[in-house]
Amino acid sequence: MTTDTLKSTTGASGASAVVRRVLLDNGALSALVVLVVAMSLLSGDFLTTQNLLNVGVQAAVTAILAFGVTFVIVSAGIDLSVGSVAALSATVLAWTATSEGIPVWIAVILAVATGIACGLVNGVLISYGKLPPFIATLAMLSIGRGLSLVISQGSPIAFPGSVSSLGDTLGGWLPVPVIVMIAMGLITALILARTYIGRSMYAIGGNEEAARLSGLRVKRQKLAIYALSGLFAAAAGIVLASRLSSAQPQAADGYELDAIAAVVIGGASLAGGVGKASGTLIGALILAVLRNGLNLLSVSAFWQQVVIGVVIALAVLLDTLRRRAGSGAGAGGATAGAG
Repeated sequence: MTTDTLKSTTGASGASAVVRRVLLDNGALSALVVLVVAMSLLSGDFLTTQNLLNVGVQAAVTAILAFGVTFVIVSAGIDLSVGSVAALSATVLAWTATSEGIPVWIAVILAVATGIACGLVNGVLISYGKLPPFIATLAMLSIGRGLSLVISQGSPIAFPGSVSSLGDTLGGWLPVPVIVMIAMGLITALILARTYIGRSMYAIGGNEEAARLSGLRVKRQKLAIYALSGLFAAAAGIVLASRLSSAQPQAADGYELDAIAAVVIGGASLAGGVGKASGTLIGALILAVLRNGLNLLSVSAFWQQVVIGVVIALAVLLDTLRRRAGSGAGAGGATAGAG
């Protein structure tokens, strides 16, 4: 074997090892790649530019909601209210701008403030009221949906035209919801990696009592965390209503489950302390690709629910196995070190 051949073989094996390591360390990314390849082979329409843009649009609202939920899950909490908060925020925007004649920019601020206020209420109930996050956010889910119905009288409200442009395309081909999704993803990544509140989320999720003993004001941090979730829910509601050109009180029904599923599929742990924005985005894309591909294959909507349920169960199972393997490796390392 010549030196050039040896170098080429070594280089190829090194490259394949890098690819293999990346895929193994990023289970969600591996799943997305496999899913895209499978759908491409099963349907000739899947890999078209228009369809891929459709997948991005379908993923946008779920991803934006999921980015907010990521903050909560990283801190070992849960937020079941984001779908209702999204609908309520959009309803407030449409109602104040059209029925009350308030300037659109003020209506947008009121809609965002509504989302933040709902998140703060969740945070107060959990931090100071000592309610379990599941119960507090379940109550907010009902309150938010009820208020949406009260304000709208159960009927859709036309969305302001200037805000509806969020549902359009840029340059005639790039969907604005996809741009908003990417922007919110970058903001999420920045908050998690570069800010004090982001580091606090990981500390609280890893060990809340240790975080408290180290001087972290856990109650205040939880207020901020749930407020952020409400803010992202408001943004998702505005984007969804822009696509529909109206605020509908029943909009985003069930989206909270998709958001939580996207976060978990993306590698975050429901036990807290683990999660990142890129994983959440991949999780949302996996759900969108699944739905889009199954639609192209003319699979019944009933069976689609079954498939997505199985995927969520597998993601949680893999997360459990990964944590067990990690704790086992840690215990083995400690034993070896003691020896």
